[in-house]
Amino acid sequence: MRLFYYVHTGHRIGLDRFHRAAAIINRLGDVDITLLSPDFRIAAEAKDFGIKRSVGMDVVRNIPQIAQHGDKIIFDSAELNPMLLDDMSQFFSTFIRVGDAPDDTKHPNEFLISPYLSGDGIAQGIVIGERYYEQRPKTIPMALFFGDDDYEKDLETHQVMFASFEMDLLMGFYHFLGYEKTLQNSFKSFHEWEEYDEVIRGTDILLTASPMAALQNLAGGGRPIYLQRPDYVTDFVPLFESLNIPIIKGYDMTSLTQTINSLGSVVYGKLSQSDDKVIEFIKKAFNLG
Repeated sequence: MRLFYYVHTGHRIGLDRFHRAAAIINRLGDVDITLLSPDFRIAAEAKDFGIKRSVGMDVVRNIPQIAQHGDKIIFDSAELNPMLLDDMSQFFSTFIRVGDAPDDTKHPNEFLISPYLSGDGIAQGIVIGERYYEQRPKTIPMALFFGDDDYEKDLETHQVMFASFEMDLLMGFYHFLGYEKTLQNSFKSFHEWEEYDEVIRGTDILLTASPMAALQNLAGGGRPIYLQRPDYVTDFVPLFESLNIPIIKGYDMTSLTQTINSLGSVVYGKLSQSDDKVIEFIKKAFNLG
């Protein structure tokens, strides 16, 4: 019997789910768990995020070609449909799903981790890396992290929206080589994706379209502003509203200006460190003792 963690990442959806997967796997400690991902690049890079074993695969339906009936899995993806959920929950002896949608429902044969739901077989909470709760000096006044994915180069199209604020820019994992050259007149300085932790933890005002980056910055005492990109789902909006994280919908420069100017009066909510509860839930579901 083996343990797996399947996470859906890619150049069109970014690394938010992967950051969560890395946090959970690292929090499980010495548990022997294999990361599965349809993104071969992140599977190859996973060791740099503390993940010992990872396998790239073509599509989610190929999971049974790697796993065996009766194995156990954490499934972090929005790819599920009712038929696939039935199949997966029957194939694995323990099936734990990580969901983000406020209107989610629990399947009878699964365990569920959700920021919104509670009840039998459900762990309500979110998991980010423990290091993000450590308070660091905020040496970067303001920065933009647009996200890891920008295949359509939307940041290049809408860069004028950010130019007047003299922010730093954290590049994404999937941004094309040389992309920063087209943005050089709109940002104060550039940080490569290898500096992700330093920028997220060291920025006072972080404007970001990455839900995970917003939560990581908030945990460490930053003041995140969430940019709701039109191509992203809105699952995290209710959570951010409950934490009083300002939300900019689309590429609205007027709204961004007003939000930044009034940020001094914003009282952010405290991010509950629910990591321990979720990790214990996983250990119990997997019978890890």
